[in-house]
Amino acid sequence: MSRLRLDLQFFSGEKTEKATPRKKQEARKKGQVAKSADINTAITLFLMFLSLLFFGKFLLQNMLSLFKTTFEDYLFMNVSEENVHMLFQTFMLKSVKMIAPLFLTAMIAGLVSNYVQVGFVFSTEPLKMKLDKINPIQGFKRIYSIRAIVELVKSILKITFVGTVTFLVLFFHFEELLTLPQMSVQDAFLFIAKLTVQMGLFASGALLFIAVLDYLYQKYDFEKNLRMSKQDIKDEHKKTEGDPLIKSRMKQKQREIAMRRMMEEVPKADVVITNPTHFAIAIKYDEEQMDAPFVVAKGCDFLAQKIKEVAKANDVVTVENKPLARALYDQTSIGEAIPEQFFKAVAEIIAYVYRLKHKV
Repeated sequence: MSRLRLDLQFFSGEKTEKATPRKKQEARKKGQVAKSADINTAITLFLMFLSLLFFGKFLLQNMLSLFKTTFEDYLFMNVSEENVHMLFQTFMLKSVKMIAPLFLTAMIAGLVSNYVQVGFVFSTEPLKMKLDKINPIQGFKRIYSIRAIVELVKSILKITFVGTVTFLVLFFHFEELLTLPQMSVQDAFLFIAKLTVQMGLFASGALLFIAVLDYLYQKYDFEKNLRMSKQDIKDEHKKTEGDPLIKSRMKQKQREIAMRRMMEEVPKADVVITNPTHFAIAIKYDEEQMDAPFVVAKGCDFLAQKIKEVAKANDVVTVENKPLARALYDQTSIGEAIPEQFFKAVAEIIAYVYRLKHKV
């Protein structure tokens, strides 16, 4: 039996269960999400080279304008305190105007690639100093871990894919490359620019393919690291729903308080209608509180006996009426007026009690 108990404890401690939504939410608050850095790189590179197709002429015109301004207008100008501010401002404006499309494209690509993977996450937890990050033993384990092997394989795939794609692009333009020395400077520049953009697009496309595979692995590895044992799930359930033992004790305490309060109302009742052994309902009639008689206490079996004992100890009249007691027990609640169909029967009993006590 002890061996079986130890085996059960061992298996209950194994992290074989999927993470609960609460565990995932807590990890997300700490900035722990399934994310691939290669997705960011691939999307940024692809959009950057794609933007060159749309802004290529704009960049070329601004670059030529900058060269023209430099060599034609300011090359032989005497630099002085009066004109140095103007020169610096001119060059800065032209440079910013030239690189602004690429800068905006890179910024948008970074935001989009992150949002596509993890949505909006803001956490300062990853920025906190952790001694584990500078622990040489932990670092040694990371170097020789499965993740390190995956990163090595991924690097080899990147070199292979990107190298193959760029080689194929150059191979299909080999004849044009041979005629490059015969081209004019402008044609050669345009051809090289076009070829560079093509290689960049195909290479970033290959990287994006690898990045998608990496993202799937990162998601699998992330969910694997978040796995929980059966005991972890039980502990989380206790934290969320509360310990069943504590909840049962609280409910028991609440029942005891409610019963004590109810018993304190029995001496104030005018009459207790009984079954006589199974049910007891304490009735009071007070015109200032309600227009009709109302129930101050009720109970069955053991509680019914307690109500009768309290009533006897406080000289409250007990009247036996089996069908009325059962009906009142089923259809009334403590503190509420009795239903209209019982008015006549209860009124007769209260009148009997008043006569009995010489109140009328």
